[in-house]
Amino acid sequence: MIPVGSLASVRDTVGPQVITRFNMFRSATISGTPNPGYSSGQAVAEMERIAAQRLPRQMGYQWSGVTFQQIAAGNLAPLIFGLAIIFVFLFLAAQYESWSIPLAVLLSVPLAILGAAVLTGLRGLDNNIYMQIGLVLLIGLSAKTAILIVEFAKQLREEGKPVVEAAVEAARLRFRPILMTAISFILGVIPLVIASGAGAASRQSLGTAVFGGMLLATAAGVFFIPLLYVAVQGWTERFAKRSGRSTVEARPVGEGGGIPEPG
Repeated sequence: MIPVGSLASVRDTVGPQVITRFNMFRSATISGTPNPGYSSGQAVAEMERIAAQRLPRQMGYQWSGVTFQQIAAGNLAPLIFGLAIIFVFLFLAAQYESWSIPLAVLLSVPLAILGAAVLTGLRGLDNNIYMQIGLVLLIGLSAKTAILIVEFAKQLREEGKPVVEAAVEAARLRFRPILMTAISFILGVIPLVIASGAGAASRQSLGTAVFGGMLLATAAGVFFIPLLYVAVQGWTERFAKRSGRSTVEARPVGEGGGIPEPG
């Protein structure tokens, strides 16, 4: 046995207790959140710009966690919105057995999206994934409000009433049910709008988008949707008249619901 000091020199030193590695490379984790009014995509672009300017050539960067998933998924929002509108249109076309009447319903959707964008901007929130989920939800909610009016207007038109009279009567008949369902929903999302605590930012984004969209869609939709129905139905009937077809169903007038036989 020989002393260790005859073979090696011993000295005290300080080093990290844990060495972080990412893809087998030594790494340092940087986490952050964008300032209010900026989206995560803008924050990612700014980080990439700073990294390209400041990092030495022998160093690189990789994204992980939610940011990695966002970059890998890409900008799928237009595709999701497009599919949502297409499916709503197809369901309505099957319900009304018409390719034109669903347009009166879908043309009311921009009102809801406008309301969501305006209120989100006034609160200084960004266009994040939670707001986009709210926009997809608004497509169905605003279409529901329009369906309540267009369905009754279509029935009244099939009974022989003029287009304008059918639209006004449908709006009058469905005014109270629309307000009841819309106001109850708007009041129900207020806790999301004023949320606080852990995860409040996501709830505020979702609640603000839905609250603003439903508020404007209800306030303006009651007056705007009948106009859309009159415009679409009038155009459809003029087109059908030129092509020699009829778009209004004839109701049976005979006894017992049957069609009277010719005398």
